[in-house]
Amino acid sequence: MRLIIGAIVMALLVASCTNKKQENTATTQFLNKGHEVVYQMVKQVGTYEELWKRKDVVYTYTYQTPDGKTDISTEKYLFDGELSVGIYHQHERTLPHLEGEFKQGYDSENFWILHKGEYLDDEEAMKRVRFNRKTNFYWFAMFQKLLDPGVNYEYLREEIIDGQKYDVVKITFDSENDKQTDIYQLYVNKKTNLVDQFLFTVVDFGVVENPMLMKVEYEKIDGLMIPNKRIYKKSTWDAVVDDKPWIKVNWSDIKFSNGLTRETFLKQG
Repeated sequence: MRLIIGAIVMALLVASCTNKKQENTATTQFLNKGHEVVYQMVKQVGTYEELWKRKDVVYTYTYQTPDGKTDISTEKYLFDGELSVGIYHQHERTLPHLEGEFKQGYDSENFWILHKGEYLDDEEAMKRVRFNRKTNFYWFAMFQKLLDPGVNYEYLREEIIDGQKYDVVKITFDSENDKQTDIYQLYVNKKTNLVDQFLFTVVDFGVVENPMLMKVEYEKIDGLMIPNKRIYKKSTWDAVVDDKPWIKVNWSDIKFSNGLTRETFLKQG
């Protein structure tokens, strides 16, 4: 399941302008109502400029599957260039055959993994590094990046769920050669302007007819609304799920502006 969720992230990274500081100003010309809803949502959680001003973030990432297997890593990101490091203290899902702690990183040019003082170069390990470094950063900045170039918006309807009104917005992405891309369907709470849940497809893994549903909860940290508690599983397009357990993802001990430099993310030697 984690590989599946990564496929959509990698596709979106190609579709978006990953290393550019976004320009969100009061003079924004909205393409349609869906664009305006997403814009107001991003203003509520905190824009990419506001992330940029904080320069970097450090937090603890915990990923747990229904069978109890868990990954726990210390994540470090530099927003300028989207540099990324993860120190894996527990890795029952990611490269479980490696004994003890390991570190993996992305320095804007190179992906690398360091285990017991040595850099690994086998393809299995590098696939996981490319997957985790891009995926983990994208999830952290996902809502801000929905204002990237190449994103398309379609307002679908207003919907009431458990007595709460939502604006439902369909998100698609530009692609080369008209290749089919993944779809997001956001449920934006009309009272809070926050995304409480969203549906998504994963074209690369054939998850098209039936999407997945992710639900999020927020914590206000340094003036930003961070969706730090997440659960997801398979769904219908009406956001109806079965009674099977959820996959859980939590971010904790989130701290911005730690004074990280580019040297933190470089492969040494």
